[in-house]
Amino acid sequence: MSLDVITIGRSSVDLYGAQVGGRLEDMGSFDKYIGGSPTNMATGTARLGLKSALITRVGDEHMGRFIREQLLREGVDVRGVVTDPERLTALVLLGIRDHERFPLIFYRENCADMALCEDDIDADFIAESRCVTVTGTHLSHPRTEAAVLKALNLAREGGARRALDIDYRPNLWGLAGHGDGESRFVASGAVSEKLQSTLHLFDLIVGTEEEFHIAGGTTDTIAALRRVRELTSATLVCKRGPMGAAAFEGAIPDRLDDGTSGPGFPIEVFNVLGAGDGFMSGLLTGWLRDQSWETALTWANACGALAVSRHGCTPAYPSWDELQYFLRVGIRAPALRHDAALEQIHWSSTRTGNWPTMRVFAFDHRLQMEALADECGVDRARIGPFKQLCLAAARQVANGRAGYGVLCDSRLGRAALYGAADTGLWIGRPVEWPGSRPLTLEPEIGADYGGLTEWPRDQVVKVLCFYHPDDADTIKLPQEDVLKRLFASARRNRLEFLLEVIPSKVAPNDDDTGARIIQRIYDIGIFPDWWKLEPTESDAAWTATCEAIKRNDPHCRGIVMLGLDAPADRLAASFSAAARHDLVKGFAVGRTIFADTARSWLTGAINDAQAVAEMADKYAALCQTWDDARDGARNNTQDNARDNTQDNAQNGCKT
Repeated sequence: MSLDVITIGRSSVDLYGAQVGGRLEDMGSFDKYIGGSPTNMATGTARLGLKSALITRVGDEHMGRFIREQLLREGVDVRGVVTDPERLTALVLLGIRDHERFPLIFYRENCADMALCEDDIDADFIAESRCVTVTGTHLSHPRTEAAVLKALNLAREGGARRALDIDYRPNLWGLAGHGDGESRFVASGAVSEKLQSTLHLFDLIVGTEEEFHIAGGTTDTIAALRRVRELTSATLVCKRGPMGAAAFEGAIPDRLDDGTSGPGFPIEVFNVLGAGDGFMSGLLTGWLRDQSWETALTWANACGALAVSRHGCTPAYPSWDELQYFLRVGIRAPALRHDAALEQIHWSSTRTGNWPTMRVFAFDHRLQMEALADECGVDRARIGPFKQLCLAAARQVANGRAGYGVLCDSRLGRAALYGAADTGLWIGRPVEWPGSRPLTLEPEIGADYGGLTEWPRDQVVKVLCFYHPDDADTIKLPQEDVLKRLFASARRNRLEFLLEVIPSKVAPNDDDTGARIIQRIYDIGIFPDWWKLEPTESDAAWTATCEAIKRNDPHCRGIVMLGLDAPADRLAASFSAAARHDLVKGFAVGRTIFADTARSWLTGAINDAQAVAEMADKYAALCQTWDDARDGARNNTQDNARDNTQDNAQNGCKT
């Protein structure tokens, strides 16, 4: 089977109030995430390494496309996500009032996911999965119930496991008003009867005490569990909040404490919304990996603890690496979101997108472009249109393929920057004031660095710093202060951060200069997603540099080489040296590609088409040079490995 789990049911866009501690009425801004329990669980299990898929419906509009695209970024199979041409994607508004109140409003009137029907359940798709997991909400309407029952019966016939997260929301069963989305329990004989009619279909049933109350038809938890046990042989897992959870495989004992449990995690509760889906993600992962219930519950409790510590639902869920790290190091501060090391692992191991190769056309130059326009005697307003030609050249070479990108500024190249959006190109955007030392930033960033709030989330904050490890403190410390504040702002706005350092313009370099800079940057608490470093033909320098990064941040995206206006043959030699190191992902080169063309175009010697063609040819040639260098390095590695194997075999024969 190609899938571990298929989840079925709700899918929405969660709009989370960004302000904490106030009323939902007073929220001034919202963060946008994917939501809905099955959607959350599909994402949570994918982050933990399961092959997950979702069956749901979304609208044929921007929010529906956002859900689909974000699921793909998270590694969730979306073949079961149907686009509904008539209905809108569900929305939920949520807030964090305090540690006990979490107001939310469901916008689900005739929404897309409640139009899920039997025709949306494909038997062959269900047959691909080892498990089908559903939530109680989709049993609340005859149409969605029919879809769920069809999927469950197909799974049973195919021998797949079946799990139910009761997920009782009275509001979604029509038992509470629009303003009571936070309500977790309203007694209803009709709901109890509906749930009880399906319990025999499951191998695993999970719920809070209140959810087992509705499933069992009584507010006595033990009695409710015993009533559920009369109807099903499934393993029952009762979530108990800060007391963890208990699993019951057979008869229900007199006390919840007598069930199988895993250790709890006494942490500060920041946000309970979505915590149950995080718990369920960890539980499903343990269950489907055939771990003991104690282990599965430990993973589930840990995932739940991490979820209640952060803003949002799916953004809070851990990766497998993060979960293992947390279980290994334990709780160092009750407010987990303030554990810098844990948050770094969370950030770096849950980022989406994959850039194993980076071929970046850098035309973010400002001082150089202005000087060139002045030299040619033309208005600086011509720089913007030229940068659009640079973008056209980049897009021509990329031709829709992955592994290509641009560096473009927003002051002189705004039109090109806007044009790069939604092209599939990696986009880096500079923030430094050109040539500044000590480092200062472009005015658009703002004195409080709040300008980053306006940036699209797929743009990378790039900052160039003329920095040397032997700088005097009078220059080093102010620059580091700017970098620390900028890094914090980038993280706060969920933007990746690229740090470019050029020590050679400050003082002489040796093979350890780069590594010393890198270690210092990590020591002051900055963890760049990307490094942009000077070219060198020294293997010792690249080795020291890469070792410093791996030692401090094994999840670093990697290094891109800058060009420094080097001629093509010199770059080729640098590429050859760098390509032997996997952490070097490629290059970000500009003037080598555009300088001569810019001069000719600005003076009118060539037209737009000729300028694009010239730059595309140079850029494509540089891309090929890098690809050849990487292929050559890999071939040499394979040849050396083969030679070593042969030598070992011969030595073995001699002995």
